[in-house]
Amino acid sequence: MTCVSPEGRITPGCTGLYAPEHEVAWRRIVGFVHAETDAKVAIQLGHSGPKGSTQLGWEAMDAPLAHGNWPVLGPSPVAWSPNNQVPREMTPADMDKVRADFVRAAQMAERAGFDMLELHYAHGYLMSAFITPLTNRRRDAYGGSLANRMRFPLEVFLAVRAVWPAPKPISVRISANDWVGSDGITPEDAVAIARLLQAAGVDIIDVSAGQTSEAARPVYGRMFQTPFSDRIRNETGMATIAVGNIYEPDHVNSILMAGRADLCCLARPHLADPYWTLHAAALLNVKGETWPKPYLAGRDQLHRLTGRADPAAERV
Repeated sequence: MTCVSPEGRITPGCTGLYAPEHEVAWRRIVGFVHAETDAKVAIQLGHSGPKGSTQLGWEAMDAPLAHGNWPVLGPSPVAWSPNNQVPREMTPADMDKVRADFVRAAQMAERAGFDMLELHYAHGYLMSAFITPLTNRRRDAYGGSLANRMRFPLEVFLAVRAVWPAPKPISVRISANDWVGSDGITPEDAVAIARLLQAAGVDIIDVSAGQTSEAARPVYGRMFQTPFSDRIRNETGMATIAVGNIYEPDHVNSILMAGRADLCCLARPHLADPYWTLHAAALLNVKGETWPKPYLAGRDQLHRLTGRADPAAERV
């Protein structure tokens, strides 16, 4: 998640897109990728909300800073945990500023050359905190029913869509299950959320889950969040992205071929192996993928080695 304001950071180490020097740095990175590869580049924009002002993820996840904390915002004064700050309930002026921050970041992302935009509406961050009744206890037009709780996230999306070029897609990441039973967002609610986003013009929905409450009791397993993508895609007809413990090529192929999602995103596997996709293609004896030109010798050796390991592939 790239943060849209200093106070919208999760940690002091988070990337941002709110200062002129950020735009310059991102433009250099995106320009390099476009010049050297045929890859497309997306950026995910978000605001930390109640889960902001915390330590780096590899220090103590979601724990307040030892010093130098900044004030945090939320739809209601509901803290992420007893150890975290109680957020200040947002006023109309706060909403106007946050909406403007997202618009500014989207405009900077366009000038930097990004090909796609994703808005982070999941995992208990600000937009997610509006969507789930666990943290949205407002009594005005932005609280209560699901339609009301979706009002501000939809306003932000529409404002961003208005400044983002029409040919370039926008995705939205949601938490499709709070994992706390009927008191929170359920998979049935997620279908309704997807319909609202679809009607607003969202191109594809990134279907994650959880991380909205310490009371969550998720059921982990291989491809454990794919059923939520499957349900949204096949009940709404909306394009979806499946995420969550997808780590083998067969996982990806089975999800896509069964029509459970239109795309799969693999984060942790790529942290462990940035060339996961290229290695997976070699294992499957797929040779149409694009490698960086300086790595072609490595590609050829990998194909030779995987071919030897698979006699059937050696004969192809």
